[in-house]
Amino acid sequence: MTNETTGSAQAPAPNSPSSPDPQTPSTGSSSSAPSTDSAGTTGITGSTLSRDLPDWEKRFRAPRIGLPDWAEDAPDRSLFVSNATGTFELYAWDRATGAQRQATDRPNGTTDGTLSPDGEWIWWFSDTDGDEFGVWMRQPFEGGPDEPATPGLEASYPAGLAIGRDGTAVVGRSTDEEGSTVHVVRPGAPPVEIYRHRESAGVGDFSHDGSLIAIEHTEHGDAMHSAIRVVRADGSTVAELDDTNGGAEELGLSVMGFAPVDGDARLLVGHQRRGRWEPMIWDPVTGVETPLAIDLPGDVGADWYPDGSALLVEHEYQARSELWHYDLGTAGGDGTADGAGSGHPLTRVETPAGSVSGATARPDGTVEFLWSSAAQPPEVRSTSGKVVLDPPGMKAPGSVPVTDTWVEGPGGRIHALVQRPAGEGPFPTIFEIHGGPTWHDSDTFASSPAAWVDHGFAVVRVNYRGSTGYGRAWTDALKHRVGLIELEDIDAVRKWAVSSGLADPKRLILAGGSWGGYLTLLGLGTQPDVWAVGLAAVPVADYVTAYNDEMEALKAMDRTLLGGTPEEVPERFAASSPLTYVDEVRAPVYISAGVNDPRCPIRQVENYVERLQQRGHPHEVYRYDAGHGSLVVEERIKQVRLELEFAQRYVTGEGER
Repeated sequence: MTNETTGSAQAPAPNSPSSPDPQTPSTGSSSSAPSTDSAGTTGITGSTLSRDLPDWEKRFRAPRIGLPDWAEDAPDRSLFVSNATGTFELYAWDRATGAQRQATDRPNGTTDGTLSPDGEWIWWFSDTDGDEFGVWMRQPFEGGPDEPATPGLEASYPAGLAIGRDGTAVVGRSTDEEGSTVHVVRPGAPPVEIYRHRESAGVGDFSHDGSLIAIEHTEHGDAMHSAIRVVRADGSTVAELDDTNGGAEELGLSVMGFAPVDGDARLLVGHQRRGRWEPMIWDPVTGVETPLAIDLPGDVGADWYPDGSALLVEHEYQARSELWHYDLGTAGGDGTADGAGSGHPLTRVETPAGSVSGATARPDGTVEFLWSSAAQPPEVRSTSGKVVLDPPGMKAPGSVPVTDTWVEGPGGRIHALVQRPAGEGPFPTIFEIHGGPTWHDSDTFASSPAAWVDHGFAVVRVNYRGSTGYGRAWTDALKHRVGLIELEDIDAVRKWAVSSGLADPKRLILAGGSWGGYLTLLGLGTQPDVWAVGLAAVPVADYVTAYNDEMEALKAMDRTLLGGTPEEVPERFAASSPLTYVDEVRAPVYISAGVNDPRCPIRQVENYVERLQQRGHPHEVYRYDAGHGSLVVEERIKQVRLELEFAQRYVTGEGER
């Protein structure tokens, strides 16, 4: 049985690297939904229509809230993302007056944007129907026509953006022909290229006084572990920090930001020297590296407080997260706990149990953060005790909380998050696999798992080897036997789910988006006797063709994961490609794919579908006019409905509830 359908450009809440149902998209560090006085917003309010909708649809339709970004030198001016019109778009918010307005309006939505430091300009990235290939545009904060922000630069994939106080922009670009380039664009002057390399690279940050630029690069050939080069605006090198030792060691670095003070060259850097991500302070001018006294068990990120006196620390551990305040004065000024200050520099910033998906310290010392849990929808909260933005209209219903399960696997203990429907098991169970692969599922609110729970399914999410948040060794275990390693961990959790009485072994669904969609198709072929149904969204289906067609940065990642190109290691690409095992697939297969997807391109999906057709194997294909997911709510609802109906047809024998 074959059934192929096509969607319009109106497609659902987007697929991120992590999941087919991510948090509200972010504008770099911002995202949110407008309050009731915002101009130009529409949406379902508390009407009869909302009362008649099933809860699972309400969760998608309810206006999403997120974290507002704000201009460094004009903190009352903010930028956020909202789906209030049914499509995720950028909104300007003047906190002083309360005025809000919709800044972008495109059929497939807009989420990539930022403010200039003076708050005068909104910069946003303009691609074509989600293909991620385009140029930066800008418009006045108060409103006005859009104009090219970087005249003279051709379309490309974005690779970082930093804007200086004099209007100078540092623009990272990536194309298949040029590789990675970085350009300095001064107001009224043509762009000047200051960096070029075939391997992946991007803009990390621009110093407060505009004298230094931090570039993350992988010139050593390991796309999973970056080095940092700090250069002047003319491209001349100031300093290099490379923990990979030229690619010989698997130790990465990340740019977290320059100190927000003129004349201060200190750079906050993430490193993996102690087996996890944690911050340190590096002065590229003097070469001094300052470790920080942060004794927390999980991965640690950080950002500066606006006056440079402290750090806002984000700690992720076992699928939850929390915030801490790190006082550089108490630490003695050099960042360590051994300085002249008194007391310990690290104090807790109180947040509820669950996950913080983003946080920012405001000039008044308060912290705003985007929080949710699996049971409670996201809110933008403040340590002042206020909800920062309360979106209008229908509120998203809650869902059931997650419980934690730890399962012994072939590579160590595997962490899984479980949601149970009402009633007694064993239940039909969906294993919803996150993408990335360097990402992880967490105790956050997600509409897609909640929809399955509403329909009587148990939901299991597995943080397999390759996932972040469990130390460097767990993430870096994903090499050479790509896909097969993750499926070993998923299978170990599957066996636990069946033996514990949670899951009915004859009604198991394997599902996921992006890398999760890839693992779905690979699992259906390598574990054909296990799964009753497979649901793959924007998947890798034919690894060799995907490599040839995908954007250059992902080719570099694939070379790192598999140890070379398809010509150099053909046996590894074959072993890790779902197409190799397509004739072994027994379960009915549902595939959805964006026709403009640069990450999991459509041609390689079509190759897989053609093989299913040749076999006469039961499958359905849904193509929609967008990229790696979509930003239109109605389309996301449509896709979830199609997935539910397909699964129920083969697993429960029921129609849609």
